Amino acid sequence: MADEIILLDCWASPFGMRARIALAEKGIDYEYKEENLPDKSPLLLKSNPVHKKIPVLIHGGKSICESLIIVQYIDEVWKGKSPVLMPADPYDRANARFWADFVDKKIYDCGSRIWKNKGEVREAAKKEFIECLKLLEGELGEKTYFGGESFGYVDVAIVSFACWFHTYEVHGNFSIENECPKLIAWVKRCMEKESVSKTLQDPVKVHESLEVWKKKVGIE
Repeated sequence: MADEIILLDCWASPFGMRARIALAEKGIDYEYKEENLPDKSPLLLKSNPVHKKIPVLIHGGKSICESLIIVQYIDEVWKGKSPVLMPADPYDRANARFWADFVDKKIYDCGSRIWKNKGEVREAAKKEFIECLKLLEGELGEKTYFGGESFGYVDVAIVSFACWFHTYEVHGNFSIENECPKLIAWVKRCMEKESVSKTLQDPVKVHESLEVWKKKVGIE
């Protein structure tokens, strides 16, 4: 029980993919349990009674919730296993947390508004989304990864959304590569890592799954 590691997740969740990438980076074996979000399991409801959301990492019977917190937990608990995901310098750690928080508050929100809406609302969301991606491009600069030469915490936080880019593009009728070529080049570098390429889901399947779900809940 002390070493038991379980991940409660949903295959297309960009948040869950963060945890999967971090675990893969550290070479940690774990039990994956797919959640049916419309009919959440008793284990999920028990493990995350506050938000009732995935992902949840259960380690030795204790639950860790929220994807960014899970990634930090994985890095701290298995700090003896390389690579180290969080920067060593306190300022760099604070900066990394800022950009990861930016992704959750801006990229996820704007992206969701693109596929949930039409007309002027969608166009406004698309414009803001592109502006946010350009800010990320500026932070990346000429670096190989957001943390420098090593794949790290901010990369994990952002790259999990790459398999949702196709969905945003289809609904918004634009090309992220045309708008932010350096960011897409960074995605391609990340995809050279096995932890990323084996975790990120097929963008077309993600989009198709979303369309099925939209019809079920009545989103046109």
